[in-house]
Amino acid sequence: MKTTGISSVDHAPQVVAEWLNALCEDLGWQEKGRAWLLLREVLHAVRDYLGADEAADLAAQLPVLIRGMYFEGWVPSRTPAHPRHKADFIARVQAAFAKEPLEDPDRAVSAVLALLRSKVSHGEFREVAHAMQKPLRDLFV
Repeated sequence: MKTTGISSVDHAPQVVAEWLNALCEDLGWQEKGRAWLLLREVLHAVRDYLGADEAADLAAQLPVLIRGMYFEGWVPSRTPAHPRHKADFIARVQAAFAKEPLEDPDRAVSAVLALLRSKVSHGEFREVAHAMQKPLRDLFV
């Protein structure tokens, strides 16, 4: 594999693989593509439920390739999304799995949030969780 000589770029695919491996291990999945879809949908939902400033603060702590995916399709003027209830959040994530629905969407979302909690600072994760409405905040615990 060719390298750029820029460590953050050259190392980026390995970091994504580490995130996906951790997510697959936590959920007992084998399919990395499904894990990527879950990661993307949960991060997009989190991003859209936050105000623009908090969404950008969270992005600053994400690895370069995951940060790019996180910002994909973002329209800051449409944030935070309404309504912002737990059921809406879960339904939004589940909609991406229409052909093969998640067996336990709450567990799947919680797995991504647990991964995120392990990868960003405690203070940033706490700020993101507190920006959510109470029933949705329970997924962040």
